[in-house]
Amino acid sequence: MAGNGALSGAVIAVAGAGGPAGRATLLRLAEEGATVVAADNDPERLAEAVDAARYASGGATVTGEPVDLLELQSTRDWATHIEKDFGRVDGLVHLVGGWRGSETFTKTSLDDWDFLELLLVRTVQNTSLAFHEALQNSDRGRYVLISAAGASRPTAGNAAYAAAKAAAEAWTLAMADFFRKAGGRQELTSAAVILVVKALVHDAMRAERPNAKFAGFTDVKDLAEAIAGLWEKPAAEVNGNRLWLTE
Repeated sequence: MAGNGALSGAVIAVAGAGGPAGRATLLRLAEEGATVVAADNDPERLAEAVDAARYASGGATVTGEPVDLLELQSTRDWATHIEKDFGRVDGLVHLVGGWRGSETFTKTSLDDWDFLELLLVRTVQNTSLAFHEALQNSDRGRYVLISAAGASRPTAGNAAYAAAKAAAEAWTLAMADFFRKAGGRQELTSAAVILVVKALVHDAMRAERPNAKFAGFTDVKDLAEAIAGLWEKPAAEVNGNRLWLTE
């Protein structure tokens, strides 16, 4: 399958690739023929995800390395050497996640904010600043942020998480404006886009809780499908948009 799909020739980086969403995304992008370059802060999880995608996709080019996405320079080094190794970068999919919440608004801990601000905001800042130039130079550049419905409808116990997600969205929309302006009067080729989910579900979660309904949750395979589909739509259609994968 590798090499003949809709993403044949594309080079796509995936940040936070070691979790269930990362695994599904690596596989789907590889199936579509992309060269996939994965990063995660857990070397073991990352190696497993890369091997699984490589094997299941029939030997597509899937590589991985541990990268400290909290460090701008190490993120820039990662972007630079992807471009050096493969000649281009056509996408950055941001899957770095994390959650902390509290029973009530009153019991919110600002330690949770400190943790989530690094995980959910700083990594977006670093990846976008590191990759924006290569993505702008691509004839089909895409920066993809996965966000949560709570960013626009925060609940009392989710203040820190919702605020961090909202900040990440605002940063991504600023990047979309950069692409819009950098393109000048020419047809837009690069886009920054937000995919919004309520929450994610995967097979292991279903196996653990066979009676749970997971209402409104997005399966990681469906998320991966939506991510891969972003390269099939014109940049102008998706740039600066929040695309809802849930009700």
